Amino acid sequence: MATTVQKITLSPSRDIPFNKLLLSQSNVRRVKAGVSVEELANDIARRGLLQGLSVRAVVDQAGVETGMFEIPAGGRRYRALELLVKQKRLAKTAPVPCIVRDSGIAEEDSLAENVQRAPLHPLDQFRAFLALREKGQSEEEIAAAFFVSVNVVKQRLKLASVSSALHDVYAEDGMTLDQLMAFTVSGDHERQEQVFERLKASYDKQPYVIRRMLTEGAIRAADKRAQFVGVDAYVAAGGTVLRDLFQGDDGGWLQDVPLVDQMVADKLKAESEAVAAEGWKWIDVAPDFAYGHAFGLRQLRGETIALTAEEEATRDALQAEFDRLSEEYQDADELPDEVDERLSELETALEGFGTRPVVFDSAEVARAGAFVSIGAEGQLRVERGYIRPEDELAAEPESDVSADDEDERAIAASSVGAEAIVTTEAVAEPEEDEGLSPISDRLMTELTSHRTLALRHALGERPDVAFRAALHVLTLKTFYHYGSDSCLELDLKSASFSTQAPGLNDSASAEAIRARHESWAKALPKESADLWGALEEWDGDSQAGLFAHIVSMSVNAVYEPWNRRPRAFAHADRLAQAVDLDMAAAGWKPTVDNFLGRVTKARILQAVAQAKDQRAADRIEHLKKGDMATEAEALLADTAWLPEPLRTPGRAAGVEQAPESATEETPEQPSEKLPEDEDELVAQNDDTGEPMIAAE
Repeated sequence: MATTVQKITLSPSRDIPFNKLLLSQSNVRRVKAGVSVEELANDIARRGLLQGLSVRAVVDQAGVETGMFEIPAGGRRYRALELLVKQKRLAKTAPVPCIVRDSGIAEEDSLAENVQRAPLHPLDQFRAFLALREKGQSEEEIAAAFFVSVNVVKQRLKLASVSSALHDVYAEDGMTLDQLMAFTVSGDHERQEQVFERLKASYDKQPYVIRRMLTEGAIRAADKRAQFVGVDAYVAAGGTVLRDLFQGDDGGWLQDVPLVDQMVADKLKAESEAVAAEGWKWIDVAPDFAYGHAFGLRQLRGETIALTAEEEATRDALQAEFDRLSEEYQDADELPDEVDERLSELETALEGFGTRPVVFDSAEVARAGAFVSIGAEGQLRVERGYIRPEDELAAEPESDVSADDEDERAIAASSVGAEAIVTTEAVAEPEEDEGLSPISDRLMTELTSHRTLALRHALGERPDVAFRAALHVLTLKTFYHYGSDSCLELDLKSASFSTQAPGLNDSASAEAIRARHESWAKALPKESADLWGALEEWDGDSQAGLFAHIVSMSVNAVYEPWNRRPRAFAHADRLAQAVDLDMAAAGWKPTVDNFLGRVTKARILQAVAQAKDQRAADRIEHLKKGDMATEAEALLADTAWLPEPLRTPGRAAGVEQAPESATEETPEQPSEKLPEDEDELVAQNDDTGEPMIAAE
């Protein structure tokens, strides 16, 4: 026998005057969330009430309806209507669409209305925003109408740049919203679909992987080449910029690399022509020079152009305003925006007065040259006034000492080198005459030998003078290249780097050394003859600072396969401990170029296991080496992890965990020295054949 399907009956709807409605205690919503009552009221005023209220008749103790209705579901809408009534934008007796319920439980109605409501799918929201824009509404108008930020509207509309095929995949839950948003980096639908196909075979489908695949080969806007030519100029020249609206992208990626290179070359050429017009003998131009490119060249000491009376007055006025504002707001927790902006402007202007142009002697300019390149921050870098050895003037021979000039004889005696102490052949004494004849060379050598020994003894008793004398000769050889101006036979070697690490010349350490060297050069007298007197007037801290800078230039802890120096490396470790060297704080991070792409897969996995954990290493173990190196770079980015050759013994190296399967050493017990055995000193990279210190 067939069963009869019970038909349902829907609750009736009717318009009820607003003043006949009241809130019910059965409403389950207690926490305010989402759109505020004020925003909802404005939306109702603009569009009307789009969804009615669920109400129940209020009865008295006898069960008789009172004519009032309570609202178990729709309380926020009621409050919005109440606000409009208070604002006299809605009449008290205005009819309100309602669904009248007379069965079931009031709390159940309230719960069901909130739980059963499904939020709008982001793709539907995108399509709705797109339809509104196509009908003439601006992004700001759409944002205001739906009480969202303009950025949210832009992000949703940005989804239009994604292939419709990927929209369909997302609609069928084939990818997450974050993954779909990652595809917006590129507007090339064909490229997007190619990356999606590659992603299917990839173990890691994180959004950053999608972004990396889409931006392969592009130049970041933060790259110094992009900053040098300017992103706006690049776009004006027809270049394409890939942007990411969903997370910080540092300005995006410049996709047309050949165009960037051509613009860089053209701008450097134009800038170098302006520098060449100054009269330099040669100009070397390149986007980047190797670190130490000026070693062995003498740098000219120019004259800084003094400020005019008008410029001094302007500087004093700016300094006075800076001091006044700094003092006025010294106790403020946070500076007002206009004050902060003004202080920045003043600081920049004052720095400009401190960096004055330098004028060189025209005769020296004709023998010297300049290097034109791009600085680390994308600014033009011009290094003027370097003289190559072949362009140096021939040294003039020292004039003979006259027979009747005892002062010059004394100077000559004091300048005789230590080699004059030893004589190997007797020289006949000249015959006496009645006149005042010159002292013979033999006697001069003997006398100055005694003086040299006495000077050695006396200097050994005066550490302060010995320090100044050593500082004097080392400064001569570092800043003047005139070692003959001192009787001390000390030498200073500064190792050049035959193998240039990527970005070495633009590293934080290189920039700091360059700035410190220029600062000391400005503080020293122009003529080497005035150096001793200047150092004598300096206080101990200034002398020590200059000495530390000069000595630091002689450090050579570079591994070279043809020059095995295990004891020197051991001393480098001791020196690193003494100065508490932290290579991570110095700016070094493991990247594909500087480490990860040049070692074996086993070392990559070991690095990830040490810095993160073994699970992180296991997640990338299946990848090809190139992809593994790229993923490892992202994983290690903020860990301060360092390879063993860069670690300072006794200092943590960003190693959180070192599983036994990955390494035999723990981060608490790093290797303190390199092996003495030359056979253990070098381990060969299986992939590249490049030597690598075996310290793990």
